[in-house]
Amino acid sequence: MTELARKAADNLAALRKNKPLIHNITNFVVMNYTANALLAMGASPVMAHAINEVEDMVAFAGALVLNIGTLTDDWVAAMIKAGRKASALETPIILDPVGAGATPLRTASAKKIIDQTRISVIRGNASEILSLRDENAKTRGVDSIHSVDEAAETARLLARELNTTLAITGPVDLVTDGRRVVRVSNGHRLMGFVTGTGCTATVTIGAFLAVDSDALSAAATALAFFGLAGEIAGESAAAPGSFMIHLLDALYTIAPEKLAQNCKIQDNA
Repeated sequence: MTELARKAADNLAALRKNKPLIHNITNFVVMNYTANALLAMGASPVMAHAINEVEDMVAFAGALVLNIGTLTDDWVAAMIKAGRKASALETPIILDPVGAGATPLRTASAKKIIDQTRISVIRGNASEILSLRDENAKTRGVDSIHSVDEAAETARLLARELNTTLAITGPVDLVTDGRRVVRVSNGHRLMGFVTGTGCTATVTIGAFLAVDSDALSAAATALAFFGLAGEIAGESAAAPGSFMIHLLDALYTIAPEKLAQNCKIQDNA
């Protein structure tokens, strides 16, 4: 059993024991599902985006999740305000730059949040990650038009430049802090047919960040856990609708020992 496999089990056990509050400023499309996913895995979600309460809410959160999927100027302002408070408190922040590269507003908003807060992890698809460093990189709406491998070197450079950890999700996920590179092979093909699986991966990383101070370890083990849940859901689900329900069930039922035995994490890949 590898060190990261053992760490995955430890993180899941700590998550269920501590039940950390995860403060989400996220998008309308996924709000209900990601809240249920956090509850199922053992965390305590709160969805609070009003600019006059985000500082108070994040003050007792274990992690802050920022997701620009249905962004407005007011929501971005609230994200930055919450992010600054979290940064001052050294509370981990995960950013999901949904659709960065699709429009100037999305790309500029993601960069503004990065510039004004201390982000622990940025999780996105390959095109979203590329757009944060290359203004010519584009996405198709919120869908990637690049492969994980195409974005791998840019991710390493960007992680070093921003002093953060980048998690690129795809058929095989890649996590890097600019020095270390980890690949995670857990997952199921139906995950690509359900709206919000990327956003749910993001909140899973947020939950693991609340119990693991090593951002790369937290991101990699969270993605292995979420991917394994997808594999288990796919064993029972015939199509996307039933898959969504079975995925929540798997997040609830996976035991730490099962995660350790079945996570597919390749270090220094």
